Formats: sequence, C-alpha cells, structure tokens
Amino acid sequence: MPGSSADGPKDELDAERIALFLDVDGTLLDLAPRPGAVVVPPSLLASLAEAEKALGGALALVSGRPIDDLDRLFAPLSLCASGVHGAQMRFSPSGARQQDQKADEGLPRQLWMALTELLFDFPGTFAENKRYSFAVHYRTVPMLKRRLREGVTRLIDRHADLDLDLIHGHCVFEIKARGYDKGKAIARFLEHKPFLGRMPVFIGDDMTDEAGFAMVVSRGGHAFSVGETRPGASFVFATPASVRGWLAEFAHKRAIA
Repeated sequence: MPGSSADGPKDELDAERIALFLDVDGTLLDLAPRPGAVVVPPSLLASLAEAEKALGGALALVSGRPIDDLDRLFAPLSLCASGVHGAQMRFSPSGARQQDQKADEGLPRQLWMALTELLFDFPGTFAENKRYSFAVHYRTVPMLKRRLREGVTRLIDRHADLDLDLIHGHCVFEIKARGYDKGKAIARFLEHKPFLGRMPVFIGDDMTDEAGFAMVVSRGGHAFSVGETRPGASFVFATPASVRGWLAEFAHKRAIA
C-alpha cells in the first residue's frame, strides 16, 4: 500500500542520479475553476530553479497544457517540457519545440465545431482548444459527468477515422489522437541528456498521469501521486501544497550540500 503524509516520500532521492518529471495542474498548482485562473506562487519558481540546478538540468514539466502556456505561467523560468500530453516536446530550456508525428497537423476544425455544438446541451461546461487536443471542462457542473462522457464518446465514435483517444482528468474530458501520452513523453526525455542514464521520478495527480507512472516504474523509477492512490504510485502527497513543500525542501537540501 502506498505511503502518504503531508511531507513527502521518506526515501532519499539522489539528485545526481534521478530525473524529475512534474505534472502541473493538481500537482504543482492548486486546481482552479478555469485553466487561466491558476496561481503560481513565487516560492514555487524559486524551488523549480534550485531543483533544476541541483539535478543538472534533469527536470521537466509534463503537462496537458501547451508549452506556450507553461512558459507564460512559469515566466521568467524556461524549463524542459512536454505539452498536451506528449504532443509537444522541448528537450532543453532554450531548445526548439518538437511536435509528435501523430499530432503534427492538430485535430481537425470540423471536430472542434461538432464538439462546441454538443456543449450547447450542457450549460456550465466549456471547451478548450489546444490544437492537438480538445478539453471539455465541467468543474462547476460535476453532476453532468455521466451524460457528458456519453455524449463525447458518441462524438468520438462518429469520427472513428481520426483514431482518437478520450482521457479523463479532474472534471475534464480530453480528446486527442492516439499514439502519444505522458509515458511516451517521459521515455523520450530519457533518451536525451541530461536525462539519459538517470532514474525517472514522476509526480502526477490524475488518470492522465497513469501512463507516466507505468513508464517510470517499468524503468526502475518512482511514481508519486497527489490526493489519492493511483496505479503504480508508491507514495501519495496530500495536496499540491505538500508537493511544493517537498520540492522546496529537496531543492534547498541540495543547494547547501
């Protein structure tokens, strides 16, 4: 059974040996009613900068958000990042962004139009166009979850030629192309310096992170979840604040070592 506390995993993680991968919403940041309403504490920016330095650069954000959105949130930091569940990759902080081959064209406009039309029947929901995925948020109307899932599933079934996946997050359904996910994104990072040869550690909070958990465990690494137990996770942080506290302590210890 996974351990849990407000502090962090008790196993000592060697900054010279690990690569640290971090989900954003619900993991580093508290969830908000809308994606644009999240708050990035200044102390988190300092912790990320210190941790990245201690890890020799082997730190990456692995998020459902586009990389441009991550850069806006965490400015002035620029970090290695995977965006839109692995559709976008940036292997160095100053490097060029790459798109997954399956995601290169983005999802078609007709699918977006069909989705927005569907949501007229679900007041209180809204859709977010990330080009490579379409997210349907229902945080303010959780009672619509079952009907909404059924409607979105039927929409995907009508577009079977597009080979789509439906993934579930916290009060969000997300439509994306098959063939990439957070697990594959982490595996790609591990093929590049400074991640190459390091043991992966991934912290995430919802079902969209489970492919990442499975991947790091298969490589002998550690998966930590937030809020509740997830398959593959060996430790559960209570809240995003707990993650931020652990990251600050991890970074500080290495900074003075």
